[in-house]
Amino acid sequence: MKLLKVDTLAQARERLLKAAKECLPETEHVALADASDRILAEDIVSGEMIPAFRRSSVDGYAVCSKDTAGATESIPVFLKVLEEVEIGHPAVSKIEPGTCAYVPTGGMVPEGADAMVMVEYSERFGTDEVALYENVPYGKCIVLPGEDVKTGDIVLKAGTRIGPAQAGTLAALGVVQVPVFKPWKVAILSTGDELVRIDQVPGPGQVRDINTWALSCYVKKTGLELVSAEAVRDEEVLLEEKIREAVKACDLILISGGSSQGKKDMTMEILNRISKEGVFTHGLALKPGKPTILGYDKEKHTLLGGLPGHPAAALAVFHLLFVWLWKQVTGQPDQPPLEAFMTTNLAGAPGKTTCLLVKLQMAPQGLEAEPVFGKSGLISTMAEADGYVLIDMNQEGLKKGEQVKVYRF
Repeated sequence: MKLLKVDTLAQARERLLKAAKECLPETEHVALADASDRILAEDIVSGEMIPAFRRSSVDGYAVCSKDTAGATESIPVFLKVLEEVEIGHPAVSKIEPGTCAYVPTGGMVPEGADAMVMVEYSERFGTDEVALYENVPYGKCIVLPGEDVKTGDIVLKAGTRIGPAQAGTLAALGVVQVPVFKPWKVAILSTGDELVRIDQVPGPGQVRDINTWALSCYVKKTGLELVSAEAVRDEEVLLEEKIREAVKACDLILISGGSSQGKKDMTMEILNRISKEGVFTHGLALKPGKPTILGYDKEKHTLLGGLPGHPAAALAVFHLLFVWLWKQVTGQPDQPPLEAFMTTNLAGAPGKTTCLLVKLQMAPQGLEAEPVFGKSGLISTMAEADGYVLIDMNQEGLKKGEQVKVYRF
C-alpha cells in the first residue's frame, strides 16, 4: 500500500490557485434583471452625480434659515408660501427672505432656500401663509448634488456579489447591462457500489446517495453552474468514461467517494491518464479530509477534485478549497470570522489542520462556540454546525474559554 505524501491546506490552495490562473473565469454582460447573486467582473464607476439636484430629505418647507432665527413653539415666524413643489417636477420659484415653499420628501429644493423645516413644526394659514415653530440651521435636511455619489466615484467594486442593495444602486446609475463573471461549469460524480437513489430503500450495506445532492446544492449556492450530477459505480472503465465526458464540457469536476487507498489510487490513475498535467496533490493534512486528490487538465483547462466519500468531510473540503478558490479568482472579499469563546478543552490532531465544526450560542460573556462532535460520515454534524474553527497543525489544541475565530459556511 502506498503512503500518501500529503499537502498542507496552504500548499493545496497554492497549487490550486496556480492551476486556476490558467482557467480564470470569463466575463459577460447580463441584463440587470438577471444579475441577482452574480459577481461583478469590473468596478462600477458613476458617470453622474446622485442626486443631480438639491433634494429634501423630509416633508416640509424650504426656507432661508435666517428667517427662522428665534422661532419656538410659542413664538412662530410667519412666511409667505410661494409654491408647492410636486415630486418629480422642478421647483419654479426663487426663495427670498420672508418666503418659503412646500417640498415633499425627495422633492427639488427651490433656488434661494438653504434649509428645510419639517411639516410637524408648521401650521398653515390660508393658501399662502404658514407659521413655523422651529429654528433651523443652514443646510438642515437638504441633500446636496453628488452628496450620495459623485461623478467618477467607484460605487461597486469588482468581486461584489449583487444583492438587493447593489441592484438598487445599479438601477440608480442607469446600468442596464452588468459586467459579471461567467460561473465555472461543474460536474459531480459520486462513486460507490453502496449508493442507491434517494427514492429507494437501502438494502443491507447500502446507503442513499447523499453527496450528489449536498454538493449540488453547495455548488449552486457558491454561484457556480451545475452541468451534471450523478452516482457512479466503482468500476474503473465506467468512471473513466464519465470523467472523460465531463472534462469536455466542464471547468471543474468533483469526484466524491472511494475513501479507501485502493479506490483513491484508481481515481488518481484515471485522472493522470486523461489529463495532461494530472494529479498534483494526493492527500491533504486536514482532519477530516485526508483522502483528497487535486489535479488539472492543462489541455482542456479543467480543474479536478477527488473529495472524501464521507458527506461532512466532502462538504468541508469543497468549502475550504473550491469555494475559497472561486472567491480568490473572482476577487470576492473574505467573510470576516466571528469571535467566540470555546466551551470545552479540545485536543488538536498532530501533523494535521483540524476543521472543527461548531454551533454558536449566546452566553453572558458573549458568543460561545460549542463543538459539534460526530464522525465525518455523519451528515447531521454538518447540518447542526453554524461554522468551523481551524486548529493549526502545530497547535496542541484549544482550551475552554479561549477566544477563537469562527468561519461561517
